[in-house]
Amino acid sequence: MGLSLSELRDGLPEGGLFGGGAWRWSPEPLKLSPAEARQIMALGHPLARFQQACDALYRRSAAGKLPEWLAELLDEGKPDWLVKIQREPSTAERFPRVIRPDLILTDSGFAMTELDSVPGGIGVTAWLSQVYAKAGFDVLGGPDGMIDGFRSLMPKGGTVLVSEESRDYRPEMEWLTRELGTAWKVASAEEYEPNGQSLYRFFELFDWESIPAVKRLAEQAAAGEIEITPPFKPHLEDKLWLALLWSPALKKIWEQTLRGSHLKRLRELVPFGWVLDPTPLPPHAALPRINAHSWEEVANFSQKERQLVLKISGFHETAWGSRGVFIGHDMPGPEWSQRLHTALNESAEQPWILQEFREGRRIEHPVFRDDGSVEMIQGRVRLCPYFFTDEAGETNFGGCLATIVPADKKKIHGMSDGALVPCVMG
Repeated sequence: MGLSLSELRDGLPEGGLFGGGAWRWSPEPLKLSPAEARQIMALGHPLARFQQACDALYRRSAAGKLPEWLAELLDEGKPDWLVKIQREPSTAERFPRVIRPDLILTDSGFAMTELDSVPGGIGVTAWLSQVYAKAGFDVLGGPDGMIDGFRSLMPKGGTVLVSEESRDYRPEMEWLTRELGTAWKVASAEEYEPNGQSLYRFFELFDWESIPAVKRLAEQAAAGEIEITPPFKPHLEDKLWLALLWSPALKKIWEQTLRGSHLKRLRELVPFGWVLDPTPLPPHAALPRINAHSWEEVANFSQKERQLVLKISGFHETAWGSRGVFIGHDMPGPEWSQRLHTALNESAEQPWILQEFREGRRIEHPVFRDDGSVEMIQGRVRLCPYFFTDEAGETNFGGCLATIVPADKKKIHGMSDGALVPCVMG
């Protein structure tokens, strides 16, 4: 059993699946242990509950029922009209209906580096799942899990709005809507005129100024006149929540808001994190876990102490695709210091977080050379399981994309020397 390079390349849809993008191919999917596969497929419900809890905490803070600093932090850098929309009572029960965590496969389990509400890769994962299933592999989610999952968002049909900024993903969404049928289509977000149809928003909210109809869409969605997912809730597109999960000031609130088993699972997945804030600490205080008295001390950490990742939180063009991610021990000391100081200086308009670095596990996997022969590579893996919440509020697993990059890469994301494959239970 196994696919040839020509079978994979020749089977690509006309126009490809990713604008201008290329990746390496593999004759087989990534094998996960039964325990790993089951863990991944069971994440949808706790992650949906986490997003709901984040929204509840934000709303309670905005209403003055929790400390106001939380909503103020999450509103930093956002335009007033978007802040107002996400606080509307009518939007309280609206959450992203596609959930995709980015999971690094480590020696001790998984490390979640992001929880993406506007994820790419849906069409690519759907196509790969079909191709490898047809070749006889029992892929997680099955051949149609991704397509059925996406259909459950807009079962009667609808339009996928893709912005110019997200244009690289347009080919995969066009392939996906063709598979769904004539009731589904892709349209340009910049040119779209609302017509009452159900919508899937494939553009990031930081890009709102380039989309003329955006305010009208947000207002119509808040008024219940149209269905649109993900909702206009920029705070849910921030990485801040991954650090706030660890905030000592919110410990009791998380314990009251989330079921104990869900909170435990999240804390196993999410590396410890800190929100960057230049406010000086009192003389007797310290930053938790790193036991530093100030960010200045952190800026002067040795390379061994810098097992840390600096990330822009969101609402910015560098907040996706690993562009706003800096790994402490992977850069010279002066550059680390400069990056950290820049982040601290920007924090009032553009929040940043710091997280503990978790190393990806080294694996071996076969990939094709250009001539069709196969080589075994040493690599590290990012896993992207996709979960879809249907109209009844039930969250289901659709499929899982593995990105395998050479072992010397510290950041794991789509790249030309990385391989993309679906997953199977080994």
